[in-house]
Amino acid sequence: MNTLRNTAIGDTVSVVKIHGEGAIKRRIMDMGITKGTEVYVRKVAPLGDPIEVTVRGYELSIRKADAEMIEVDMAGGEKA
Repeated sequence: MNTLRNTAIGDTVSVVKIHGEGAIKRRIMDMGITKGTEVYVRKVAPLGDPIEVTVRGYELSIRKADAEMIEVDMAGGEKA
């Protein structure tokens, strides 16, 4: 399974599914990360946490633990 956490810097991917339950899943969806959304990975902090992404035209920092719950399709996105 490809997750947002495993996505390389500079890649654009498409969200396939958000794993997780309850409040965590709701928080991710409230940030604009929903099924079918394109996510561009801008950069990763030196120690790997957090990951900075661009979603729906705005920049967002997301923790590795949350990024691991977001299943993505590498083929659906394009290299930017």
